[in-house]
Amino acid sequence: MMALVQAAQQSDYPAEVVLVVSNKPEAEGLRRADAAGVTAISIDHKNFETREAFERELDAALNEHNIEFVACAGFMRVLTNWFVARWEGRLINIHPSLLPKYKGLHTHRRALEAGDTVAGASVHWVVGEVDGGSVIDHETVEITSEDTEKSLVERVLARELILYPRALATAAKDVLARRR
Repeated sequence: MMALVQAAQQSDYPAEVVLVVSNKPEAEGLRRADAAGVTAISIDHKNFETREAFERELDAALNEHNIEFVACAGFMRVLTNWFVARWEGRLINIHPSLLPKYKGLHTHRRALEAGDTVAGASVHWVVGEVDGGSVIDHETVEITSEDTEKSLVERVLARELILYPRALATAAKDVLARRR
């Protein structure tokens, strides 16, 4: 999230980060966003009986702040088809694998167990299928014989910090081009 905030503060960046929302009131990202001058709010999913009820509140907050585009960063909840449909074509996510490989959880462990020689991260458009949208961009990391799940997580994360701002810029330009 902070990589996106910092990238957006550059004068030639095609997107502006104006709101950070977390479903966890204690999330460190809320404090960091606020310190960077970005409005930060929490909508605790535990206060809602259903996923859709939570997402309706999230949607209302996004609309209240005139949000045009959503980039999920560290948001570890599967979104309902209702929310995905509302934000279709304006909703992206980062995933720690080279999609379409290893959708879902434990991606690094699965890559190591499979004997893969390359891992990485992908930024994709969010669709109804979890991690099923088309890939906007990706970064690769060579898997070494010394890699553990922890070391691979750290090396992929370092590439994610480069990847996500670049992919958000690409996606934002795509959305702007579609409006013309």
